[in-house]
Amino acid sequence: MKLKPSRYRLAGFFKSKCGVFLQMDDTIAAISTPVGEGGIGIVRLSGAQAVSILERIFNSKSGKPASAFNSHMLVYGHIVDPKTKTTVDEVLVSAMYAPFTYTRENVVEINCHGGIASLKNILEIVLNEGARLAEPGEFTKRAFLNGRIDLAQAEAVFDIITARTEQGLQLAVEQLKGKLSTKVDNLQQRLLGILAHMEAVIDFPEEDIADLDAESLISQLEQISGGIDEISKGSGGGRIYREGISVAIAGKPNVGKSSLLNALLKEKRAIVTDVPGTTRDIIEETINIRGIPVRLIDMAGMRESKNEVEVIGVMKAKETLDDTDLILLVLDAASGLEKEDRETICLIRNKKVLVIINKIDLKTDRISRERLKELLGDKAILLVSALKEEGIGEIENAIFNMVMGGEVVGSRDIFVTNMRHGKALTKARQHLTDAALVLESGYPVDLAVLDIREAWEDLGEITGSTIHEDIVDKIFADFCVGK
Repeated sequence: MKLKPSRYRLAGFFKSKCGVFLQMDDTIAAISTPVGEGGIGIVRLSGAQAVSILERIFNSKSGKPASAFNSHMLVYGHIVDPKTKTTVDEVLVSAMYAPFTYTRENVVEINCHGGIASLKNILEIVLNEGARLAEPGEFTKRAFLNGRIDLAQAEAVFDIITARTEQGLQLAVEQLKGKLSTKVDNLQQRLLGILAHMEAVIDFPEEDIADLDAESLISQLEQISGGIDEISKGSGGGRIYREGISVAIAGKPNVGKSSLLNALLKEKRAIVTDVPGTTRDIIEETINIRGIPVRLIDMAGMRESKNEVEVIGVMKAKETLDDTDLILLVLDAASGLEKEDRETICLIRNKKVLVIINKIDLKTDRISRERLKELLGDKAILLVSALKEEGIGEIENAIFNMVMGGEVVGSRDIFVTNMRHGKALTKARQHLTDAALVLESGYPVDLAVLDIREAWEDLGEITGSTIHEDIVDKIFADFCVGK
């Protein structure tokens, strides 16, 4: 077997390994800004015909044809429909020539007014002139296939677009720079060196090639495994900063759940009244706790009811409790533990729970700590007044510390990028462990080749050097059309 270097991620590789991947000789186009009213909208083209299409639809103020424009320079003029000869919009355009572009193809960007009509008209004209509508993420996909970025960097583009906090954005930027790719590439190259030596010994026994003894191989595999562990350690924290955690606010009616939501949001988001059962549907909002996106979920109070709408709300609340990472159990200090409280506790006692004893401003606390411990165990308890916004900082600190301490780990809606990376790292680590066991058991060294080769391929899935077509398609399908 002849192994190729880890960076053979060009379009030619995919055509030979997976079949024709994309029609790389055509030109794609899409609106690259959110459709709606705005100051500026952008229609983007990429491909061999991008500049010639621009030349047919754009009249520059200077009279120069698009083919004569300097690369990466903005040019003022008008888009004109070649069929009707009518002026569509006043625009600034730029023609950018390969390979110094996002896709490593010729790229054109038409900056027009941001109205829906203008953008759609210009896109329609571009498509009539020979371009085709881009698939989701196809611009970035072409950048990957043309070798400008690897797959981990391509996924970082999506991370940047969807980042919810400054920390999440910075992690994505670091990945776009190739920080993860460099580490993975280094491990792959070390495995490649081992494999090349082992393959040479197996294929050419008559040659004077030094054998790799088992002890030396095990040591090298352990070092590479350590490198995989180092990357894996940071994946959990990165996932939290990117995607965050979900936190449900649970309790009986009129206990102060909506007031707590408003206090944490620092705005009047939920309706607050003295009438029990006001909240009957799920309310979701996201806050930023020291860089961690926290999705707060307010829900109907837990109680039996004859009101059909409230019954549905309670059912949805129970379903939500099963899917959240942390539950804020809100109790009323003045009323003590009542039947509804105990029923709610029965639903969540085996989940991650932070107990919030609310309404301490009433100066009455009838909740028995001993009884709480019997029902919930040693859960953390905080005293707050949601109405007076007292103790809210302590709740934020507690959530942050639980996340950073590993007590609460995001389990739902894990970002696809990290789930894929984590799976590849886990598989690679296991294959190296299996290879080491073969060597430790005294079996011939060449029996470990298969597992080492599998580990090399697993790591390649992260950067895209050994990825399969269906996985790549799935990754880029999550992108917006114009990116």
